[in-house]
Amino acid sequence: MADATLLVDAHGHVVLANESAEQLLGYTADELTELSVEALMPKIYREHHSFLRSDFSKRPEKREMGKGQNLVLLTKNGNEMPVDISLSPINSNNENYILVTFHTINRLLEVESSLKVSEERLRLAKASAGLGVFDLDLLLDSAQCDTLVQKLFGFQRNTPISHQDFIHAIDIIDRPKWEAMFAQATASLDDGDYQIEFRINNNQNKFVTWLYVAGRVLFSEGQAVRMLGVVQDVTKEKLLQQRLNEQRIELETLSTTQIAIQTASAIAHEINQPLAAISAYSEVALFALKAEKPDIDRLNRSLLGCVAQAHRAGKSLHELMEFLQKGKVELAPTDLNEVVLEALHITQHNGYGGFKSKLDLEPELPKVLANRTQLQKVLVNLLRNGVEAAQNIGVPIAEIQVLVRTHAELKMAEVIIQDNGPGLTEDVKERIFEPFFTTKEHGVGMGLVISRSLIEANGGQLWFDVNKSDGATVHLTLPFVRDG
Repeated sequence: MADATLLVDAHGHVVLANESAEQLLGYTADELTELSVEALMPKIYREHHSFLRSDFSKRPEKREMGKGQNLVLLTKNGNEMPVDISLSPINSNNENYILVTFHTINRLLEVESSLKVSEERLRLAKASAGLGVFDLDLLLDSAQCDTLVQKLFGFQRNTPISHQDFIHAIDIIDRPKWEAMFAQATASLDDGDYQIEFRINNNQNKFVTWLYVAGRVLFSEGQAVRMLGVVQDVTKEKLLQQRLNEQRIELETLSTTQIAIQTASAIAHEINQPLAAISAYSEVALFALKAEKPDIDRLNRSLLGCVAQAHRAGKSLHELMEFLQKGKVELAPTDLNEVVLEALHITQHNGYGGFKSKLDLEPELPKVLANRTQLQKVLVNLLRNGVEAAQNIGVPIAEIQVLVRTHAELKMAEVIIQDNGPGLTEDVKERIFEPFFTTKEHGVGMGLVISRSLIEANGGQLWFDVNKSDGATVHLTLPFVRDG
């Protein structure tokens, strides 16, 4: 037994003592068995105690002694120690014994004090870190939550809380994330650790609240029985991240605009002189044709000049494009499914997180031959366009469907991305890949031009379907890696 315990016979002699009693009293076991129980108390109490012991033998029953009455125990070195005592009658072989258990008050006070200090430290740490705590009993489907968790989730005080209450408090967009996490954590064969971020649908708060939850699921005999977790409000961090992402996107747009302006300026500079020359030669040719007797030689020189200047303009543009592209595109075997997942993750965490995605990936898809960075850039651009198209017409939740499939006969993989925005008209479809054409209020009109150029440089194609009411559908293809 952990507590100091003595076995005393009906005459008050110590029969047995455990190790805790030896340590507490300072005696050896042999020394204790030579003592009467009265020897372990101050002299002024011994005579009175013999009467109490006699009374107990007449009415043996389990009882507590002390409980605030300041009973005192005498150790071997003469020190007095305040204790509470528990008495339990025992009968063995028709002999009556008393099991005496000592509870040292000082030790209890130390434990209680230490516990209070630990609780206070935990409370201060929770308050400082803004942490809430919950304990969900999975067998009873009942949760205990502290005040902060109740406030964050919108739970009413003194109201029973179930697992469904947690789910209903989560924004409908993020509920599948919680359910997937819960299924994985409660089915875990390891330690059941989990962590997740989601938005709260708290009617008491008009603003979006982001929560971070981490914890562990406890198991008993292979069954999940409890779910413990700490909750932290990370809304400020999320809003800061969103602002930074928006600023980054604005900088990217500004950079793209400047690149477009510089490119257009370079193109204008390179072809301005040839165009001016073509114009001059054309005027000479027209003048020659209007004469009563056309000067054939002059007309011939003018037309030859037009041809030469047109070739010059074409050559200048070709050289300029080679300079801008800066060399050959490096292609390598690439896992298309993996790049699609990466692009979705990047889009979700870079200012476009308010959309619902539906994935239909093809398992065991052969690798495609592509430049991973360029492919990822194209996919992110197409996903962002889809989200923006839905948001611009006030759709409550932007939905993006991504399908990956195989064209075996073409030896190509195809990615199909469909949004729930306004769709494309035939007129818009005809101009969608024109440089500087855009349907966005602040668009540059180069994103799709660059995207198609990159896909074609990777050996594929990029095109749109016309959907006037079911959202826009964009397709891109890429070649599989050839065997050998």
